[in-house]
This record gives sequence, C-alpha cells and structure tokens, in this order.
Amino acid sequence: MWLFGGTSKKEESAETAPARVAAEQEDTQLSMSALPVFDASKLHPLAGLDKDLEYLDLDEEKLNTVEGTGNGILPSRGWTDDLCYGTGTLYVSGLGLGGLVGLNEGLKHLPQGSVDPVTGAVKAAPFKLKLNTVLNQVTKHGPHVGNSAGVLGLLYNIIDSSLDAYRGRHDDLNSLASGALAGAIFKSTSGPKAMAYSTGLMTAAAAAWCGFKRMLN
Repeated sequence: MWLFGGTSKKEESAETAPARVAAEQEDTQLSMSALPVFDASKLHPLAGLDKDLEYLDLDEEKLNTVEGTGNGILPSRGWTDDLCYGTGTLYVSGLGLGGLVGLNEGLKHLPQGSVDPVTGAVKAAPFKLKLNTVLNQVTKHGPHVGNSAGVLGLLYNIIDSSLDAYRGRHDDLNSLASGALAGAIFKSTSGPKAMAYSTGLMTAAAAAWCGFKRMLN
C-alpha cells in the first residue's frame, strides 16, 4: 500500500491509539460517575445519633385512655405494659433484696476453725468453704424472695387492670383493693392467719405506692 501513497498498519495504529485510549478513559469515567456515592462517615460508631430514635417513641393514640392512668410514673399503652413493668421491677428488686439477706446470713454463719487434736491449735476454715457457705445462702434467699415478689406483682397488676376495665377509671381504691386481693390469694393455702398478714402487708404496700406516685406528680 505504501507504493501507492497509502499508510502502513503501524502508522495507522499509531495514529488511532490516542483516540482509542481517550475513548476508553471517557467510558471509564462515565461508568464510575454512575456508581452511588460512598459516604465513609456512615461507618462511624456514633453515626446517626443526631437523628430522633423513633422506635423509642410511643404513639399518643395508643396510650391507655382509662381515666387516671396518666398519673403513672411511666407512660403506659395498657395492662400489658403495666404487667411487664410491675412484675419485672418487683422480681429484680426481690432478687436483690433476697441476695442481701442471704449475704448477711452467710456472713453470720461462717464455718468455724477446727481444733488440732494433737497440738490443740485452732485451724482457720479454708476460704473456699467460707465462700461456698455465703454463696449457698445467697442462692437460697435471693431466688425465693425474687419469685415471691414477682408472683405478687403479677397478681396485683392483673387484678388492678381488671378493676380499671370494670370501673372505667384508675384510682387509689383500685390499687388498695388489688393489693389486698393479691396478698390474700398469695397466702390462700397457708391458713386464715397467714392470709390476714399477707393482706395487710400488701394493702400497706399499695398505699405506700399510691403515696409515692402522688409525691412524684
């Protein structure tokens, strides 16, 4: 072809190479511009905390509409919320109180040292034995008090919610009646005397709870 004034293949490829490279670069830029923009700030552990946490918001239309329920410490959507709050709080409180009682009992009844029959010297009890004694008392009293408090909270909230639905309002009378009935049912198998004690204690506890809510409000 060069005899008739044409160009060789090497010259043609040398002339078209820059244009081809430019076209490929342009295509690459277009394809990269079509990709979504990546924001590295979203990977930060504290990213998004400036926005409202919507899953913690309670819908006002779903709150309990029974008269007097707005005087509670926490917003409630009905008897299920009260049941969870009351039972859970009493169970955990009873578990902690029972654990403290067990700790006190364990420290009071620590094993004494043994006397060596040969030398007559007093040997202190091993630390593991003392620790085991304390732990046994804690695990004995803690779950017992916690379970009892949880059952009382369960009974109280069920009766209280039932009275609220029946009377159409929530007041101190419902709380006192719920405490008395919960105490009576809890000790119903232990005889009249135990029922009377339990009823009086639960009524006093309900009265103290009503007074506490009034003080906060």
